[in-house]
This record gives sequence, C-alpha cells and structure tokens, in this order.
Amino acid sequence: MEISSKNEYAILALIELAVHYASGEPLQIRQISAQQQIPDRYLEQLLATLRRCGLVRSQRGAKGGYILAREPWKINLLEVMHCLEGADAHPSDQNLVPKTVESAVIWDIWQEAHQAANAVLQRCTLQDLCDKRDARRQLDIMYYI
Repeated sequence: MEISSKNEYAILALIELAVHYASGEPLQIRQISAQQQIPDRYLEQLLATLRRCGLVRSQRGAKGGYILAREPWKINLLEVMHCLEGADAHPSDQNLVPKTVESAVIWDIWQEAHQAANAVLQRCTLQDLCDKRDARRQLDIMYYI
C-alpha cells in the first residue's frame, strides 16, 4: 500500500496547520509551502479541497490564510484520505463473484488488509502525527549531542 503524493502533501500541510493551531493565527499558502516544500499551486488546490470537506477554514484579508476547522486530535487520516480520494477510492466490488476458490481466498485477504489499513488510519489523528514528529526530533537532537 502506497501513499499518493496528493495525500502526502495534504497531510504535510495539515501537520503544519496543526502545529500552529494553538496560536489561532491562520497560515498563508506561501508559509506552508516554504516550510513543507510543497509547490504553491498544488497546495492551493489541495487546501481548496480540504476546505470543501470541512477540514480547514480559510480567512480573507491581510492576515488571512488557512486554519484547521477542528482541533488536531479530532481529525483522523482516514477522513483526510476520503476527502482527497473519495470514500469509494477502493471499491469493495460486492457484486464481484470470484472465478475460483483461490481467487476468493485472495479477495478475502485483500479485504481484510484494506479494513486493517482503514482502522489504523481512523485511529491516527493529526495530533498523533505531531507528537510522533516531536518525539523523533527529540531523538535526533539527543543523537547529535
């Protein structure tokens, strides 16, 4: 299972917004882009999609930009991926009848793997990613001392 660049860039942008959530100040696209090395134009499209899904809010004006619509611990990765790819990104094909017993076994395992991946993504929030990032940074600092 691979993560698409669309999902990776969107999650990076959301992590950046999560880090600054407590300040209540919106971040501009150029700030997020510079910090996470995401192309401006692409980031603009991603944030517009995330806004339509209700994951971020936009604020106009000189001090405008984007801010998370909810607390970072209330936004999970499955929600982000469904927003970007649609809930039917991996259709279940309930009407598909396997041609052989082996095909049925493979299909069952594939469905089980998909459900397990969804469970992990649903459990993991933006706050969890920020915490893991901070812990990893702390380990890197300790390594260099």
